[in-house]
Amino acid sequence: MSRPLSDQEKRKQISIRGIVGVENVAELKRGFNRHLHFTLVKDRNVATPRDYYFALAHTVRDHLVGRWIRTQQYYYERDPKRIYYLSVEFYMGRTLQNTMINLGLQNACDEAVYQLGLDIEELEEIEEDAGLGNGGLGRLAACFLDSMATLGLAAYGYGIRYEYGIFNQKIRNGWQVEEADDWLRHGNPWEKARPEYMLPVHFYGRVEHTANGTKWVDTQVVLALPYDTPVPGYMNNTVNTMRLWSARAPNDFNLRDFNVGDYIQAVLDRNLAENISRVLYPNDNFFEGKELRLKQEYFVVAATLQDIIRRFKASKFGSTESVRTVFDSFPDQVAIQLNDTHPAMAIPELMRIFVDIEKLPWSKAWDITKRTFAYTNHTVLPEALERWPVDLVEKLLPRHLEIIYEINQRHLDHIASLFPDDVDRLRRMSLIEEGGTKRINMAHLCIVGSHAVNGVAKIHSEIIKSEVFRDFAELEPDKFQNKTNGITPRRWLLLCNPGLAELIAEKIGEDYVRDLSQLAKLHEFVDDDLFIREVAKVKQENKVKFALYLEKEYGVKINPSSMFDVHVKRIHEYKRQLMNCLHIITMYNRIKRDPAKLFVPRTVIIGGKAAPGYHMAKMIIKLINAVAQVVNNDPVVGSKLKVIFLENYRVSLAEKVIPATDLSEQISTAGTEASGTGNMKFMLNGALTIGTMDGANVEMAEEAGEENLFIFGMRVEDVVELDKDGYNAQQYYDRLPELKQAVDQIRSGFFSSDEPDLFRDVVDMLFHHDRFKVFADYEAYVKCQEKVSELYLNSKAWTKMVIRNIAAAGKFSSDRTIKEYARDIWHVEPSDLKIPPPNEPREGAEDRTPNGTAARA
Repeated sequence: MSRPLSDQEKRKQISIRGIVGVENVAELKRGFNRHLHFTLVKDRNVATPRDYYFALAHTVRDHLVGRWIRTQQYYYERDPKRIYYLSVEFYMGRTLQNTMINLGLQNACDEAVYQLGLDIEELEEIEEDAGLGNGGLGRLAACFLDSMATLGLAAYGYGIRYEYGIFNQKIRNGWQVEEADDWLRHGNPWEKARPEYMLPVHFYGRVEHTANGTKWVDTQVVLALPYDTPVPGYMNNTVNTMRLWSARAPNDFNLRDFNVGDYIQAVLDRNLAENISRVLYPNDNFFEGKELRLKQEYFVVAATLQDIIRRFKASKFGSTESVRTVFDSFPDQVAIQLNDTHPAMAIPELMRIFVDIEKLPWSKAWDITKRTFAYTNHTVLPEALERWPVDLVEKLLPRHLEIIYEINQRHLDHIASLFPDDVDRLRRMSLIEEGGTKRINMAHLCIVGSHAVNGVAKIHSEIIKSEVFRDFAELEPDKFQNKTNGITPRRWLLLCNPGLAELIAEKIGEDYVRDLSQLAKLHEFVDDDLFIREVAKVKQENKVKFALYLEKEYGVKINPSSMFDVHVKRIHEYKRQLMNCLHIITMYNRIKRDPAKLFVPRTVIIGGKAAPGYHMAKMIIKLINAVAQVVNNDPVVGSKLKVIFLENYRVSLAEKVIPATDLSEQISTAGTEASGTGNMKFMLNGALTIGTMDGANVEMAEEAGEENLFIFGMRVEDVVELDKDGYNAQQYYDRLPELKQAVDQIRSGFFSSDEPDLFRDVVDMLFHHDRFKVFADYEAYVKCQEKVSELYLNSKAWTKMVIRNIAAAGKFSSDRTIKEYARDIWHVEPSDLKIPPPNEPREGAEDRTPNGTAARA
């Protein structure tokens, strides 16, 4: 149970987690008891832990609602340019603790719950993760929403309210098994259904060209029901909105079947419509060309664009017009950011609305569309780039296919006028890929239909310009930008690592929470012995806490003094969990060869989910677990080496493991990881990075100095050179005895004695189909790991390097990233204005709200 604060601690309380005030605590207790009483009167006589969680969540939500209404009133009155972030994934995790921190209620809630005889950590654990994302792309979207609210931008996140999020991963006999993530089964206290804003979305049908224009007719209609979730900024009373759409069948859906007596079937068929928002596709960096996926992508953009246009047309306060009827100012009022190509259908959909419905001439509609959209690219892996078959688009969205063809024709006419007779260039730059199945290249559609295109780390943005989209970058170099990713320091420091957050605040003040660049002030304390000891102490406390968690969950006793070597992310060949596995086997063999030799104890923790259909990723999970089984049960090894595979890695588990990590593994093949954001979270929380010069690792090394990271292996140019010469895995196997031994053990069934051939596919891939060149970097990786162990023996030197990394982490705040998007792409200015909280007057603003409405959505 949480310990009550002493008077001295209360006086010294760091305000980054809120002030403990007697009135504050009393008010929270009254709210808690009121909500609990309502639940018990309504349902039952005895409260369960979940009842307590819901009572606390509703109490905290009460503090959000007034601020939420005021923020939306403020936007309605001031009519600022609005930012719309379109993403099919928002990996939000849990909401309760994040909301308490951003409202400054954390410490008061801790105290109130303690006084009620409850443990706040136990209540927080009851909350389900909102797992509406696969990994980095969805988690980035969540961090961006936090930063946009904190920076006072009038921003909205738009996505899909999946009934089932990313699957729950169970490990059974070493294999990944998927279970449905029924995250809504107990309800969600943070969302509000808004049926008054339900909208129709059309599919199928046919196109009629008439004298009065083009019409899309005989369509099937699905309704999009919005659910709004408040997104609070940090201590500024701004509360923005994430609006997620849920698919509903209209009441007359297929009820024509009722006329022939099949009423039951007609009602059952409603599921076909409602399946659209049923489940998140569990793929990361892999394109799955299924009709349902395309339906999801169009569903979210069609509903969202109707909503955006409704809001644009709504009367501005003080205006004599009832609606805006002219669209000339649309790009000055609306910025739409496409988070990867999944929402790319927004481009032809906006053109359809402008041309077919609003009757704008094509050239004007296209100019407005291009000035409105911007596109973020998240991957260079060819298998991840979306290419939809023309036949499928023609069946599902026939009018949109016509519009895409028209966009492409005008685009190619322009290219042909600049490069006459260059047929190859036309082929490369076309939106339609010929040959075999005709496909629409969605990335090309996004580039042509946007005014800005950005990568998510310097090296990634360069690769986009020089390789992946080279022709487009040569044509419009000013269109291409870099926006290095970031993470929100509220969740990824204050929430998950309060000990470190408060230690930093004691040294440099509290303002760093809103301006992470202030962490640079910590450079002054690199040689401060007291600070070094305090940082090491916080890390050790986090490790002890996590070791207890591992013992409870996995039944494995962990030495908290061992180095926590952590590799957590989606399981994918390019992320090279296999190379880590080979290093584990190498360490194991070294201990077995010379048990008496000094060996720095390590706990290697690997976690992540494999896409259910990705055979090699699932085999990698099985191999890691098979190796762990041998290593952890070998008495010769003892506590010198332990291997844990973290089951069901997700946001709430990341919040536990990241603060406890000593060594962060970021070992993708150079040129394959667009950015990464896990690397930034580890850096901010005092872990040292072992990694390649890939993604944001490059900029982390720039900020901290390469000597303060453990950098190894091929650079991008080395990989390119190796591809030219031809990568030959056999050469490395023949030359490196330790690599040969490890591979032979995998091949011979040393780790799978019941099935000696179990890992034959893995070995075969490593020798003959390894696009990511594990063997080529193995030697450099093992040598770099030896340097890691050597430094770890010197606790003071290690901690000094940790402090240098934390001090250099300021660049990697999502606040900085969003400021750059705002300035360079959306052309808006962040605001540090603090909207008055609900208990303070709004200087007459209440009276000026049109028609007495409380808030507009």
